[in-house]
Amino acid sequence: MAAEDAFAYALSSNQAWAGYKGHQNPDFFPKLASGQSPSIRCSDSRCPETTILGLQPGDVFVHRNIANIISPTDINTSAVIEYAVAHLKVKHVVLCGHSSCGGAAAALSDNRVGGVLDTWLVPLKTVRNAHKEELESITDDKKRAVRIAELNVEAGINVLMANASIQDAIAERGLQVHGTFFDIGTGRIRDLGLGTGKGGHGVSGINGDSDIVRGKHAMLVFRNDGAGSMQAL
Repeated sequence: MAAEDAFAYALSSNQAWAGYKGHQNPDFFPKLASGQSPSIRCSDSRCPETTILGLQPGDVFVHRNIANIISPTDINTSAVIEYAVAHLKVKHVVLCGHSSCGGAAAALSDNRVGGVLDTWLVPLKTVRNAHKEELESITDDKKRAVRIAELNVEAGINVLMANASIQDAIAERGLQVHGTFFDIGTGRIRDLGLGTGKGGHGVSGINGDSDIVRGKHAMLVFRNDGAGSMQAL
């Protein structure tokens, strides 16, 4: 598969996975969206990258943190970006926000979380203040949380696009940067059309240049020269 098709193919595989899981168990995504209580907690245990993209271990180099915040002063994030872009030579950098985000809910609240988390969430609070009028006009709490999470992705993409390693890779070898959003309630990823891409690969885009073949026990997604499969679990 051509390198430039990898991002589109991953989104197509996500649509296949979400459709299959929803058909297999209609309560799977609604239950997932209601909350998380894993034995071992990570940034958000409901967003396993390779699973939701229909990919394999080794296909996605991942950095996670609370609330998907990209801070230019966070040396951890900067180190991951530099290693992925300058040394691993990744072709795509994807920043993915998600629904039912505890960080988004905390940023929308005037209450303190406590400890270092209040400091960590300052960039997201800043996003809230910058879009205060728009966010306050949204009366539904869940929709407001989704919107600030989307705005947070946009803010993060702006930071990524100003990163020296990313700028060099864009100029020298055509690195692509994408902003996306994962809806835990449906299992589907939307391309927000941010970064270097033109967008259009979300739920609607899959029908334009992909074919989905549904069988009794599996689903195949065909895109250009590649095909991915979701086998029965």
